[in-house]
Amino acid sequence: MSLPARTLARNILRSHRASSDAEVLELALNTLESGERYLAYELLRAAPRAVAAARLSDVRRFADGMTTWSEVDCFGCFLGGVAWRLGRISDKEIARFASSADRWRRRAALVATVPLNAKSRGATSATGDAPRTLAVCALLLDDRDEMVVKAMSWALRELAKRDPHAVRTFLSAHGERRAARVRREVTNKLTTGRKSPRSTTSR
Repeated sequence: MSLPARTLARNILRSHRASSDAEVLELALNTLESGERYLAYELLRAAPRAVAAARLSDVRRFADGMTTWSEVDCFGCFLGGVAWRLGRISDKEIARFASSADRWRRRAALVATVPLNAKSRGATSATGDAPRTLAVCALLLDDRDEMVVKAMSWALRELAKRDPHAVRTFLSAHGERRAARVRREVTNKLTTGRKSPRSTTSR
């Protein structure tokens, strides 16, 4: 039985403890090019310092070919959002993702906000990053693709843990433009601390 990608990534990195950030990034890129997309993402999850060596062209290579929500979420949480937080890619690049005809890139723009706000993804600001998070949400407010709507709910719920006032203000300002799922789940998060009162459905 083959090892899960997360376990395999950790095992691989044990032999690269002395490698530079750039070398680990190159290892992940080579893994991606070999067709092991999830393993490539897991290498960066296990060694987030390597993202500091990423160039815009590298981030775009990791984004090319995403076709599932799980691929997008790995990209956004382990690479795209981290690179954005570290200043390796710009707000303008994320806006390009948000304006793409590709549903997966639009979802990726929203998922990339998670590392701006989630402690578990390396965020350090006590109040998160409301300006950049809400700017992406505003760009996609009228998008009703299910994968995009779910990602917007996730992005806003993550920010709500750090800056609930900013999220409440955003929801109030945009009224009926909000998708019903976003309104319901984010309101639940703000009032009860949970996405839904009794269940934990897919994000």
